[in-house]
Amino acid sequence: MRKITVLILMTILLFAFAACKKKEDPAPVQKSPMSQGPIVDTPAGTPPAHGTPQQKTEFQVVVPPDVEGMWSKVILLVDDKQNKTQKEFTLKIGDEFNIPDSNLTVKIGPFLPDFKMAGTTITSSSNEPNNPSLGVAVFEGGTRIFPASGQWGWLYVKFPAIHAFQHERFALALKGGVKK
Repeated sequence: MRKITVLILMTILLFAFAACKKKEDPAPVQKSPMSQGPIVDTPAGTPPAHGTPQQKTEFQVVVPPDVEGMWSKVILLVDDKQNKTQKEFTLKIGDEFNIPDSNLTVKIGPFLPDFKMAGTTITSSSNEPNNPSLGVAVFEGGTRIFPASGQWGWLYVKFPAIHAFQHERFALALKGGVKK
């Protein structure tokens, strides 16, 4: 009886071992580069990384002729987080503005009453204030701090939190544009 029990156990172990053995393809197929995913050309010396390499994109701002010269000023809101105050300033397009009680200077760029971005072009769809936006550059002690890259950082009336100017003490918001 003992021999039969040992024989049965060995048969069970043999079948268990055979069932757990990894099955291999009869003929391994070599993968071509095309089956491994897309090939991304990178500049020489760029280490491979996860995902597509980011490239610095230069945007072109185009103020349409029907918008050019129709808006003379903008209304900028400056929040002082430290003093818990908000002040409104009406500023000429193209001017520089020093924020009171700070070493911050804001360069007022193009005003687009109906902001639209298509590819690498930033423009206005119309002269109606449907999506007002203002390009600004902010300097602290003469050093540019906003935007991190590109010529202009954009402030939006309807979407003030999108790509907002970040500073420990001051916040900027666009209230609107002033027609000539």
